[in-house]
Amino acid sequence: MMNSFNLCVPVTVSPLLKKKKMCRLSFLLILAVQSALPAVFGADTYSRYDFPPGFVFGSGTSAYQVEGAANEDGRTPSVWDTFAHAGFMNGATGDVACDGYHKYKEDIQLMAETGLDAYRFSISWSRLIPHGRGPVNPKGLRYYNNLINELIKSGIQPHITLYHFDLPQELEDEYGGWVSRKIIEDFTAYADVCFREFGDRVQYWSTVNEPNIFAIGGYDQGIAPPRRCSPPFAFNCTKGNSSTEPYLAVHNILLAHALVAKLYREKYKLKQQGFIGLSVYVFGIYPFTNSTEDLTAVQRASDFFIGWLVHPLIYGDYPRAMKQNVGSRLPAFTPLELKQVKGSADFLGLIYYTSITIKDKSSSLEEEPRDFNRDMGVEFITNVNASQIFEEPIMPEGLQQVLEYFKQVYGNPPLLIYENGRQTRRNTTLRDTERISYIHAHIGAVLDSVRNGSNTIGYFTWSFLDVLELLAGFESSFGHYYVDLGDPDLKRYPKLSADWYAQFLKGKSVGPEPGALIEIGSNLSAADSK
Repeated sequence: MMNSFNLCVPVTVSPLLKKKKMCRLSFLLILAVQSALPAVFGADTYSRYDFPPGFVFGSGTSAYQVEGAANEDGRTPSVWDTFAHAGFMNGATGDVACDGYHKYKEDIQLMAETGLDAYRFSISWSRLIPHGRGPVNPKGLRYYNNLINELIKSGIQPHITLYHFDLPQELEDEYGGWVSRKIIEDFTAYADVCFREFGDRVQYWSTVNEPNIFAIGGYDQGIAPPRRCSPPFAFNCTKGNSSTEPYLAVHNILLAHALVAKLYREKYKLKQQGFIGLSVYVFGIYPFTNSTEDLTAVQRASDFFIGWLVHPLIYGDYPRAMKQNVGSRLPAFTPLELKQVKGSADFLGLIYYTSITIKDKSSSLEEEPRDFNRDMGVEFITNVNASQIFEEPIMPEGLQQVLEYFKQVYGNPPLLIYENGRQTRRNTTLRDTERISYIHAHIGAVLDSVRNGSNTIGYFTWSFLDVLELLAGFESSFGHYYVDLGDPDLKRYPKLSADWYAQFLKGKSVGPEPGALIEIGSNLSAADSK
């Protein structure tokens, strides 16, 4: 995940944030409904049996963040390898990561002991097809088959993401990756291999992970792979155009997603009975004041952050505000492309961590040149600066607002919350009570929303292990299990949140207080001393 969106956008710190009033022009009904609901996230206890039958609970990782074995068995570098080896992840790389490539059986055993219904992971394109196109790597194929088979054997559903920031470097070098329409054919061929080889055991496929954040970080700000950007918005890139490339990359992602969905429905759906989705990074979005300008800015921000991806998938085109503000820099769909993109997602994966407060800054629309942030015409207000990212307030009401928004604005599509978790400093303690409080509150918010008619069908924590994080490397952690990087065997230790989640998944009523839980015992004490 992108550790802190505050690192991607200009932020103004203000002590007035605590006095903000949470209402917005087009969200007044949504907030009114939300405020009328009983707040489960404020209650003491609930259990998984309060959710509908079939509701899925899981956790996740991604390939580069967990697998390691970066130079083994035929895998070639991805843009994420290049980014990490250039020193942009606090000196960390995924060369070894958590060594999931060799330790997957041990990790799946921990998942089974925790009681996960499902495990979300991604496939490394450059491990499966080392040159991006052409021959399949038999050792990469064997690894993913073994991983999937072990999950099935343990009664755990595999949920697969095809692309999680790790484009084969060869394709980036050859034609610029996602800024070229050539990527559409190569990505579709890669997806075809995955469906053919793994689809008999996999029901849920996400094509691309959070394209909105991927495009802003990778093609506007240049703080994520493949590090494309341009002045005056960023100065640390050797190529790119911050004014155009984020829009071009997302456009090609949407076209690729649509063709992959078409391929699956025509070639595999009847036999495999699976579902194709796309994952979107979302926030609860609140206005700084009750002014018409700030309320309008809230809707504009929602159109840019969420509508950029979801509007085409549901309604067949970009939001009006984007088309108006971005103008000719926003690529246009042909009539055939509109038809293909609309309705191409069977479900949407949501990635939610926190909420944001914004105020109008439509004056930026008079500036030239412009990038995504200037086109959006808003200013971000926060009382948490970059040095306080481990102290962000817990805001489950923002998740509830997002789920209500999807119900009201986008017709209540099936939703899987694919990432939700609490960032803490690494190597502090295994008694991660703040993570328990965070997860308890957000599962409660999901329960509120489901009871109010949200078509949310699953919830996944991020992350199962303390993985390599995109911006922070190994300086921060989200995991239920601590990975001892000083141990040659990279031993895993359960945190208190692993036990809390296990109690919940096994049907016990849980509250936010760890004192009510069974103590982890000697493992907790031993690892806490490290």
